[in-house]
Amino acid sequence: MILDKIQGENDIQQLEPEELDILAQEIREFLIEKVSITGGHLASNLGAVELTMALHMAFHLPEDKLIWDVGHQSYTHKLLTGRKSGFDGLRTYGGMSGFPKRKESCCDAFDTGHSSTSISAGLGYAAARDIRGEDYHVVSVIGDGSMTGGMAYEALNNAARLKSNFIIVLNDNNMSISKNVGGMSNYLNGLRTAEVYNDLKKGVEDTLKKIPGQGEKLVYRIRKTKSGIKQLIVPGMLFENMGITYLGPVDGHDMKMLYKTFREARRVDHAVLVHVLTKKGKGYAPAEEDPSRFHGTGPFDIATGKPKEESTADSYTDVFSKVICDIGKHDEKVVAVTAAMEDGTGLSRFRKYYPQRFFDVGIAEEHAVTFAAGLAAGGMKPVVALYSSFLQRAYDQLVHDVCMQNLPVTLAVDRAGLVGKDGETHQGIFDLSFLCSIPNMTVMSPKNRWEMADMIRFAVDYPGPVAVRYPRGSAYMGMKRFRAPILYGESEMLYEEAGIALLFVGHMASLANDIRGELKRGGMGCSLVNARFVKPLDTNMLEYLAETHNLFVTIEENVIAGGFGSQVLDYVSQAGLPVKVLRMGILDQYVEHGNVEALRRKVGLEKDAAVRRIMDAYTGDVSG
Repeated sequence: MILDKIQGENDIQQLEPEELDILAQEIREFLIEKVSITGGHLASNLGAVELTMALHMAFHLPEDKLIWDVGHQSYTHKLLTGRKSGFDGLRTYGGMSGFPKRKESCCDAFDTGHSSTSISAGLGYAAARDIRGEDYHVVSVIGDGSMTGGMAYEALNNAARLKSNFIIVLNDNNMSISKNVGGMSNYLNGLRTAEVYNDLKKGVEDTLKKIPGQGEKLVYRIRKTKSGIKQLIVPGMLFENMGITYLGPVDGHDMKMLYKTFREARRVDHAVLVHVLTKKGKGYAPAEEDPSRFHGTGPFDIATGKPKEESTADSYTDVFSKVICDIGKHDEKVVAVTAAMEDGTGLSRFRKYYPQRFFDVGIAEEHAVTFAAGLAAGGMKPVVALYSSFLQRAYDQLVHDVCMQNLPVTLAVDRAGLVGKDGETHQGIFDLSFLCSIPNMTVMSPKNRWEMADMIRFAVDYPGPVAVRYPRGSAYMGMKRFRAPILYGESEMLYEEAGIALLFVGHMASLANDIRGELKRGGMGCSLVNARFVKPLDTNMLEYLAETHNLFVTIEENVIAGGFGSQVLDYVSQAGLPVKVLRMGILDQYVEHGNVEALRRKVGLEKDAAVRRIMDAYTGDVSG
């Protein structure tokens, strides 16, 4: 196999030209085989094979810096830098990450996982290079979906001022997680289909190059000028007007043309953007036909593309999807907003039934939140569905635009808690802390599927900002008989005894119930309380419990700092309650990738470890 010749970075540069197409095919077959076992991001990687190979042929790593936006398309990059053996443990605990990691390889120039960041990071590298008088190339790869993020334009605005080489590669596959939307998508569609421009440009360039001794130089000078050939044919070219040289569009599966274009880009003495057209999922029919499903996939059957394990139970997202559609049927003020997560958040169903009240703003979480604030100020009831790890990007908008005005915006915070295999950048373990820090914000979390439905209905009707946070995966089916009406700010007593009080948040219900069972078997009295509201804190319940309990144990899948347990501890201290508090959650750390069960064991959110800590705290000094 040609792939076996790749043992480390830059080995691809030693291959014969006729070996490259074979290598591309072998890489695709390798990725399909491995991801079918481990799961991962397949479609984006299959579409970027030739692009990645051409980058590794045109640049020398790790001296040159290659920065991947998001980074879920970096699998070929990992193969070409000698990490083939790591794919057996891809995204598993202790195994290779599905994203670039500086600590994993010196060829990973920047840790990524969220979108629209690579141009800013690359520009920083270029500025550091120039200040230090160093000599290397910086290449930032960014997808067209990520170009809907405002941060990309902030970076482009500054990149135009650079007086040294900086290469931006726009990987244009017309897809992000969901189908791209908005003006940038329409603009790029126009560039993709500008065949008259491309044909004329090529014809003029070929003619000029034939001029003896001066042709190549003349073409180069024309490309450098703002009034170049393309300006005559395509007026108002966005990137050129910003002062960034535009090259393309280039066939993203033509390695020879890609290599040639990258070599040309190296010679430009300012920022240059190379527009590359690729096909997401290329080389694997199921991924080509349904790139969204193969954006992030679990293990699947290669022959059919069908998942090997598919749960039939409703997830929390499914429950949200059904309930919000039912609410929308009876209340025409309800509108739904998301940021390129239509399918992932379950809002595709709402869009189908109520297209005029559905808004996908693209990868622009900040805009989504302030847009929702405007909707609310205008008399609507906006529901904003985002993943927890992406909601944190809109913190300022929550503070300034939603909560300061106390507007009725409902936040459906999906993927809260440990999400597993995508690792640090995707764990939803900070939302309780940052949401609870904002005045006027109400924060709720359901214990099971029935309470999930009740909370969404409560939130939509509440006359102020409400966040309902819930995890990825199947909705908990236990505790069905406990369904007391939701009253603002009140927790729910499930079992009342004396001695130890377990107070849990949302989907920690199952764990808390298991812990209580183990303590009961050990002869301990143990009450079980469903917090329901993380903010406002039910201080009346704490006062009541303090009369018959001497240990409060809080359980949450969130960082301890600023979370539910910290609020309980603060109140107990301020009120002088004669109770010890043991907080169970995630310590001050980032949690790496792995399956959720393994990660919970690592952070101590599993039954046996929890029971040991509780017994130690009950009989001695509390820790936590």
